[in-house]
Amino acid sequence: MPIIPVNGINLHYTDSGGPGEPVVLVMGSGTSGRAWHLHQVPALTAAGYRVITFDNRGIPPTDVCAEGFTVQDLVGDLVGLTEYLELGACRLVGTSMGAYVVQELALSHPRLVRQMVLMATRGRVDAMRRALSAVEIELYDSGVELPPRFDAVVQAMRNLSPRTLADDVSVGDWLDILEATSGFTPGERAHMTVEPEPARLDAYRGISVPCHVIAFQDDLVTPPELGLEVAEVIPRATFERITDCGHFGYLENPEAVNKSIVEFFRRVP
Repeated sequence: MPIIPVNGINLHYTDSGGPGEPVVLVMGSGTSGRAWHLHQVPALTAAGYRVITFDNRGIPPTDVCAEGFTVQDLVGDLVGLTEYLELGACRLVGTSMGAYVVQELALSHPRLVRQMVLMATRGRVDAMRRALSAVEIELYDSGVELPPRFDAVVQAMRNLSPRTLADDVSVGDWLDILEATSGFTPGERAHMTVEPEPARLDAYRGISVPCHVIAFQDDLVTPPELGLEVAEVIPRATFERITDCGHFGYLENPEAVNKSIVEFFRRVP
């Protein structure tokens, strides 16, 4: 488990190695970079890329930084990783909070970004998403611990598509996984405050790197319309909706997601 000192913290990463051009995958809030290894790392490696994943600050074995941090701290961690590995301008894929980090990196450090794919992204916080973040923070700070199975059911309904929820076998597997990972940690509490607020859409008009936005049709956490807003303000950005997916679309329909990523990488030199 390589752990390196970057930007004032110890950061854990994995590197598939190989001679291919590098792709860095940036995970969303509360989730380990290991999630990429189920589907995206094998697909991108098979396509000839060198794939790097890492755990954001807040997710062990990277430093937890429970005192809190900002999106600029996360951007600084990503800068430190790419410079430590001497990747130069590379391709990046981010989902949810990870997409927010990638688009901020593209704005402040365009020399480090060759292409970027933003999944389940947004450039502002609407009233419903603001309320969701507020009640999650209130729940964590209250000290109340929900029964793991109850939490799993809530997370499934929030993050999965109706198609998955209607599949008795599939939803049973998902509930078991979500129950096993139930509960908030201090690092996840810090992630809850990392949001594009005030709105960043006007700033993103200054992004100059090639961009592809992927939205998941049944995403309740970051609805497709919020991703479309990002695609519309970034010059020459492309946009795709993938059906039968919720917020976990990269896990629900990995074949469609991986195809979209690889085709974009190959379309733009």
